[in-house]
Amino acid sequence: METTLIILKPDAVQRGLMGRIISRFEDKGLQVVGGKFMKISDELAATHYADHKERPFYPGLVGFMTSSPVLVLALRGNGAIAICRSMMGATFGFKADPGTIRGDFGVSSSFNLIHGSDSPEAASRELGLFFNDGEVLDWSRPGDAWVYDMSSGTPE
Repeated sequence: METTLIILKPDAVQRGLMGRIISRFEDKGLQVVGGKFMKISDELAATHYADHKERPFYPGLVGFMTSSPVLVLALRGNGAIAICRSMMGATFGFKADPGTIRGDFGVSSSFNLIHGSDSPEAASRELGLFFNDGEVLDWSRPGDAWVYDMSSGTPE
């Protein structure tokens, strides 16, 4: 099982889309194993987006991410990173396919509703930035027997 970081950005929070977005992930079979409603500090935003520091959009991105509360989630499932990235859709809402989160709820190239880790390494680093030890939980859901075929001993 893989755990990934998802951030419902300020525009998703301000537009009242949190529940609808979380429902999509849960409907898919992903498990919420951590959650935090928070205001990202300038320092945390700078650390999280350090790879973009030299890009011209960096100041606006940090300003946007610190402008309003966000909902930070840890989601777990078999292939969770790729599943979440697919469900999010293309970065720019106007390019995202219908049926994806950005395709259904977004049109902007600046306000794109959601962040998701793009690799296991990024997920590990990002989860460590937003969650302290003990805040991402291991817990079982009896319904997972109906999400994953475990007949081979591993989730399929």
